[in-house]
Amino acid sequence: MIVDVIMPKMGESINEGTILEWRKKVGDVIQLDEILLEIGTDKVDSEIPSSAAGIILEILAEPNDIKEVGEVIARIDTNSDTAEESIVSNNIKEGIIAETIEPSIPKSIPIKEEKSTQDKADRKKIFYTPVVMKIAAESGLPLSDLELINGTGRGGRVTKKDILSYLKDGEPLDSVSKTESLQVDKNKSGRSEEMHHMRKMISKHMIESISTSAHVYVMTEVDMTSIVNFVNREEESFKNKEGYSLTYTPFIVDSVIRSLKEYPEMNSSLDGETINFHKNINIGLAVAIDNGLMVPSISNCEEKNFLGLCRSVYDVASRTRNGSITSDELLGSTFTITNFGVFGVSIGTPIINQPNVGILGVGAVKKQPVVIEGSQGDSIAIRSMMMLSLGFDHRLIDGAGGSKFLESVRKNIECMDLEDIL
Repeated sequence: MIVDVIMPKMGESINEGTILEWRKKVGDVIQLDEILLEIGTDKVDSEIPSSAAGIILEILAEPNDIKEVGEVIARIDTNSDTAEESIVSNNIKEGIIAETIEPSIPKSIPIKEEKSTQDKADRKKIFYTPVVMKIAAESGLPLSDLELINGTGRGGRVTKKDILSYLKDGEPLDSVSKTESLQVDKNKSGRSEEMHHMRKMISKHMIESISTSAHVYVMTEVDMTSIVNFVNREEESFKNKEGYSLTYTPFIVDSVIRSLKEYPEMNSSLDGETINFHKNINIGLAVAIDNGLMVPSISNCEEKNFLGLCRSVYDVASRTRNGSITSDELLGSTFTITNFGVFGVSIGTPIINQPNVGILGVGAVKKQPVVIEGSQGDSIAIRSMMMLSLGFDHRLIDGAGGSKFLESVRKNIECMDLEDIL
């Protein structure tokens, strides 16, 4: 039977997608749920698994082609006899079965012996896609290490992102260290390559934002000492209870939410000459990933308590980084926060995330000598200070309004009642 592969719907408001890369070519055998291609939209890039097992008969779209949702982009022959014979043959030829990847690994890389006959039997049941095997072989990744990778694909399958993430975070696997490898890459001159799809989309959106909104910025210093002390005091018990670390981000988000309630025009959007004041507060969080950044939205923040915000921040950030965030979750923000302080940067001027009218830039927390005014006179103390920068759309928000909002955020952070916040 011939099965049509159609352009999938990647989100409620997504009507088309761009073919980024085919993982298979005509004549190749593909298994059910094996990655067939990668598709990009203006919100997210996604690996698309095959909906059927068989042989690729036709590929009807080239990389960089834009196809509408529902349009046929490939065809698969699922004839059971032909497909089954070809799958077995292809597994042996391409090394999809884990047992066969050992010969493809350079001899200079030692491979640990199997612990038992049962381990060997279990490994025969493990399947890896050709792209994963190719990366493993080229990186000199021993089979014993490959088996340690926790797959995030369907049924625990190890994806390309899984193995690349493992290689990035693990120890060097060859005789050349990561530092040396990076140095070699930096020394390459006269090299050119096509911009990644996500960078193209980011470029397009940023240019549109600059040409749409009249950007204005105001900045202020914030004393984070009480929050820093609170996090240091509670981080261990919080992590034991919740399973992840307590960060400064939820404190900032909570303060912004309270300020947005006080200044609703900052939680609005412009549609021509019409101002739309949003009923709900949906905070967009800029999350850095390998090829750029995404801005997932935390919906209905006004309904969440502080612990709920902690959980939401961790959830959207972790799912964005591991590639499981959906297109719909990248829509609907009413105000955006970007924390470049995690990279040690003190201050920045972020571009507004359309159709928002405001974006808050969060700098690094650094200890500084600060003048403290008191009834007994002034003194100098060491405090944990942070810079906040607010970018806003001058078409709607004047300097006075932007300054009042930022001052409100500062006061909310510095005067936060931390006693029963958790």
